Amino acid sequence: MDCLFCEDYIKSTELASHKASKEIKPLKGQIALVTGGARGVGRGIALQLAEAGATIYVSGRKPNLSSGVPTLSDTINEISSKGGKAIAVYCDHSKDDEVKELFERIAKDENNRLDVLVNNAFSGGEKIKNELTGCHEVQAMEKNVGKKFFECQPSFWDEINLVGLRNVYVCSVFASRMMVPRQKGLIVNISSPAGIRYFFNVPYGVGKTAVDRMSADMAEELKDYKVTVISLWPGTVKTELTYNWLQSGMLSKLTKMPQTQLERMVEKGETPEFVGRSIACLACDSRMFKKTGSILLTGDLCNEYMFLDNDGRIPSNMRSVSAALDFFGFTAASKLIPSFLKVPATIIKQTAFQGELNFPYFRITDIGHQKYLKYASDSF
Repeated sequence: MDCLFCEDYIKSTELASHKASKEIKPLKGQIALVTGGARGVGRGIALQLAEAGATIYVSGRKPNLSSGVPTLSDTINEISSKGGKAIAVYCDHSKDDEVKELFERIAKDENNRLDVLVNNAFSGGEKIKNELTGCHEVQAMEKNVGKKFFECQPSFWDEINLVGLRNVYVCSVFASRMMVPRQKGLIVNISSPAGIRYFFNVPYGVGKTAVDRMSADMAEELKDYKVTVISLWPGTVKTELTYNWLQSGMLSKLTKMPQTQLERMVEKGETPEFVGRSIACLACDSRMFKKTGSILLTGDLCNEYMFLDNDGRIPSNMRSVSAALDFFGFTAASKLIPSFLKVPATIIKQTAFQGELNFPYFRITDIGHQKYLKYASDSF
């Protein structure tokens, strides 16, 4: 195992020993910032980094601006109830001055120290209160569902990428200025396979491609300072928004996938805490710098660091041949394929950085009246 010195912590993430090993704090004394940490993936990451001992700054919008969803206070209270230390900082990540103030506060309070930055904040998915009208408005993703890019207003780009892309760059600038003098740090940019295949819409996919490219290029410029930068691809995550979109049918409209396939995908997906465990294990790995510039999958980090999800199982890995068969309805055949058989990770990375449009995975192919699952080797 790559991370021998934190083996005890990694074992503590397994369900059987989780309660008995909470005193193991390999990140004690470290300072982390999780943007967009009120709910979903950000909340799960904040919880797990705090459980590993780090002091967590969690940023996000003011509670009165979001409709019927968990707040920063909920995340902070949950961390505190488990003995962790967390600080909420209200910040609109579409505004550079507020982002600058966020980092200035951390620098002042923590003696210019920041060990981990997780760029998770995203806009365009939830209903947000219009401060002028007082109404909660449907955000960009739902408002433009089913539309081609040329049927949307040009402002759709900014609604998705002002926070999802530009803010990642801005936060990384300020974080790097704190990490470089100490010759140490970890920047994790939450991304997705939408960077190598069409998913949701044009601004979303282009934004994810850019985040992955940004991670690689930032890693190149930070390598002399021993600051690690990676893109992280979670699988299907069981967030509040995922369930809301699944139940309303919006997820099917956005992805153009059948409801039954989506239900199976979510059922076999991962919790936000699973994503958090992958980052916590990476952060306590003394050799994490070897991974700088890479696209990492939560499923692969699970295999490397040997942690489990909340229910004691291992969620589907998007590179798994067996998972692909099951996803496309070949459940019986999927049971015959060993779980370790996966699409090579190097193919995914190569495809992402060569700008290919097709996902290096599988397709349903019609031959006569029969359907066959074909490995999409012609994609690259």
